[in-house]
Amino acid sequence: MTIQDRQEWGDVLDFWFPEGRSLSVDTQAHHAHWRWRMQGGADDEITAQFSELTAMAAQGDLEHWAREPHGRLALIVLLDQFSRSVWRDDARAFAQDPHAVSLVTEGLLNGHYASLETPWFQIVFGLPLGHCEGPDHLQRIDKLINLRQDIAAVAPAPLRDIYFSLVTQARDVRKVIAAFGRHPHRNKILNRKSTTAEEAYIAEGQFPHTKAFQ
Repeated sequence: MTIQDRQEWGDVLDFWFPEGRSLSVDTQAHHAHWRWRMQGGADDEITAQFSELTAMAAQGDLEHWAREPHGRLALIVLLDQFSRSVWRDDARAFAQDPHAVSLVTEGLLNGHYASLETPWFQIVFGLPLGHCEGPDHLQRIDKLINLRQDIAAVAPAPLRDIYFSLVTQARDVRKVIAAFGRHPHRNKILNRKSTTAEEAYIAEGQFPHTKAFQ
């Protein structure tokens, strides 16, 4: 692993986690950081600063980052989060999901997830479990819910409400997948025909990823 690799993944993590690695964070500021992360407010900055790295990750050129826990986390951020900004409203935004979920699955088994020192690192590490569509989607979301419950239970007391709200958000995602077997809000971008029930759901606009931290 080169110094450049560590600097690059450090830049990704420093940008995506302004609260850093100390558990002594201001509750209101932390809530604002989550809202910023989950509401698409960073698209322009991500595109300006990380388009090249995101493309490299999508092409498989940064797989060596996954040898270390924080490198794996940064790679997941590029594939699961920054891809959605760099390729907003394009099918490429979701094309990296299987790759990202494979990194999560391996990281849960090899100790990388458990070694991450903050609840916000662990939450973002697990996001692909709910994002990646596929036949095992419900089972992965159940795993995600269990992980988030464990995170919330041991989070610093002032932050627990934030993390229990993320448990609720994962449960809301589960309801969507149980009903439709996929994320209907992606249908237009992926050129998929929506069912009548999906059209009604889309028209309501109450998507779990947009309701969180409003």
